Amino acid sequence: MNAKVLRREQLNRKLAALPQAVKDKIRAGLSQSAEEIVNFAKGLVPIATGELRNSIGWTFGKAPRGSIALAQTNAGDVTVTVYAGNDQAFYARWVEFGTQKTRAQPYFFVSYRALKKRSKSRVSRSINQAAKQVASGG
Repeated sequence: MNAKVLRREQLNRKLAALPQAVKDKIRAGLSQSAEEIVNFAKGLVPIATGELRNSIGWTFGKAPRGSIALAQTNAGDVTVTVYAGNDQAFYARWVEFGTQKTRAQPYFFVSYRALKKRSKSRVSRSINQAAKQVASGG
């Protein structure tokens, strides 16, 4: 049995557009989620001088030199890294996990766990929206 595909060129164009549209939507969803996690963590971090709070951030790709990557999310070839610390705030890990002499004052993993489900849902919605957008020709 032979099947005939109607409007094959149009279908091929939509399928070719899907990967970039999905990447763009995923990047938007991941950046919004990363920004939420960073803001939440900045609200929880103990403030002595403000250096640690100011060192918390996110980026696409690897964490900046001198910082500690606390979370990294991969969605295909799109990578978002949430990080804390720099040359002045080198103690980010010690505050999060504590030392023998000081108790832990968690600020990151609490933020991540609180927003993990919302972030996953946002990325899933982004993928579905991109697929629908490409399918409708938009």
